[in-house]
Amino acid sequence: MKRLHLLLFLILTQACASAQAVRVAVAGVSHGHSGWILGRGRHDDVQLAGIYEKDTALAGKVARQYHIPQQQVYHDLGQMLDAVKPQAVLAFGSVYSHREVVEACAPRGIHVMVEKPLAASLADGLVMDSLARRYGIQLLTNYETSWYPTVAKTFQLVEDSSFTGHVRKVVIHDGHQGPQEIGCSPAFLAWLTDPVLNGAGALVDFGCYGANLMTRLMKNRMPVAVTAVTRQYKSDRYPKVDDDATIIVDYPDAQCIIQASWNWPFSRKDMEVYGEKGYIMAADKNTLLLRNRESAPAVARHITAADIPVYEDPFSYLAAVIKGKETPPPYGLYALPNNVLVLRILEAAKESARTGKKVLL
Repeated sequence: MKRLHLLLFLILTQACASAQAVRVAVAGVSHGHSGWILGRGRHDDVQLAGIYEKDTALAGKVARQYHIPQQQVYHDLGQMLDAVKPQAVLAFGSVYSHREVVEACAPRGIHVMVEKPLAASLADGLVMDSLARRYGIQLLTNYETSWYPTVAKTFQLVEDSSFTGHVRKVVIHDGHQGPQEIGCSPAFLAWLTDPVLNGAGALVDFGCYGANLMTRLMKNRMPVAVTAVTRQYKSDRYPKVDDDATIIVDYPDAQCIIQASWNWPFSRKDMEVYGEKGYIMAADKNTLLLRNRESAPAVARHITAADIPVYEDPFSYLAAVIKGKETPPPYGLYALPNNVLVLRILEAAKESARTGKKVLL
C-alpha cells in the first residue's frame, strides 16, 4: 500500500510540474541553434508541444534526430499554432522569417522568442514591434551573450560600483572562422549567406551582438552616427554577402567599435569596456579581466552564476517572463526596445558600408 501511495504521489508531482510548464512550439528548425531547445531534454519549466518546418525532408530528419513524435511535426505554421495552442513560439528559421512568425502568433496572443537579431531589416522589425504592442505579447530576442555571467558582472561593475568611471570606449569582437569552415548545415548556410534572408553577412550575424550590448550599456540612448566598412575576404565562398565588418557607433560622450567577422582564427565573443578610471574585459563566458587606478596590475576573475544573478538558459528566462516572475527592462538584452534600436544601428551600418559615408541618426 505504501508503494502504491508513493507511486501516486510521484505521478501527481510530475503532472503538477507538467501543468506549470510553459507550452512552447518551434517555428523553423534550419538554424544551427535549434538544437538548444530540441535537444534540451526534460525540464519542468518548458514543455515542447510541436514543431513547424515547411521543408518536409528537414523536418523528418530533425524529428528522427531528436525523437520528436510525428504527430507533433507540422508543415503549416497556422495549423500548428491552432492545433497545439502553445503559450510561446521559438523562431529558429531564417532571420527573414521572424516577421512571418510574429504575424501569425501575435493575433493569437502567443508570445515569441526569436534567435538574434530581431529581424532582417528595420522595416520588418518595426512591423513586429507594432504587432507585439497591439496584441500585448512578449517579443524577446535571444543572444548567447545574454547568458554570460561575465556580461552581467560587467554591467554591474560599470553601473553599481562605477569601477570604470564614465564609459568612453567599448570594443566588441564576435564571430568565428566562417559558417562553412565550422560545419554549418546546408539548410543553415542556404539562408545565412543570403543578403535578404539573413539581412547581410557577418555584419548582421555577429554585428548584432555588439549593437545589443552597447545599447544595453547606453540604456537605449540613440547614437549620433554610425560608420561601417565591410570586406569580402572569401568572395569565392560567400559571394553574396560580407564576411567581415567593422562598425563604429558614436555617442556624444562615448564610442563603440564592433568587429564582426567570419575570419577569426577561432570562435570568440568578447567585450572590452574602457572608462576614465579603468577597464573591464569579458574574455569569454566566465573570464573577467579587471584593472583600474586602485587595482593595478590587472586582476583575472572567474565569474559564474553564483557570483551574479543571471539566467544561463534563455528558455528558463522566457518561462519566467511569461509567468510574471521576470519583467525585461526596456534596455535589457532580450527586450524589444533594445532590439529595435539594434536594427537601426545595423541598418545605418549597411548604408554606411554601401555609400562609404558616415550615417547620422
